[in-house]
Amino acid sequence: LAELAAELAATPAQLALAWLLSRGPDIVPIPATRRAGRVDENVAAAELCLSSEQLERLDRAFPPGVAAGTRYPQRQLAAMGI
Repeated sequence: LAELAAELAATPAQLALAWLLSRGPDIVPIPATRRAGRVDENVAAAELCLSSEQLERLDRAFPPGVAAGTRYPQRQLAAMGI
């Protein structure tokens, strides 16, 4: 991710958001941020135009199902009563 982001003069976060945005109109990423500057960075991700080759590289690197596990650490799940 970092390598391709550098090729595009973008941050890895921008590339990840651009990739998600390319998945279709029914995919709406909701990035969280704690700093105002990151809002501008996130918005700029919508301006990234990824080629089909770049999208294929990302699809190969992050195929469906490769991410697994719980969303939160076990301790946090227990605190939520889950």
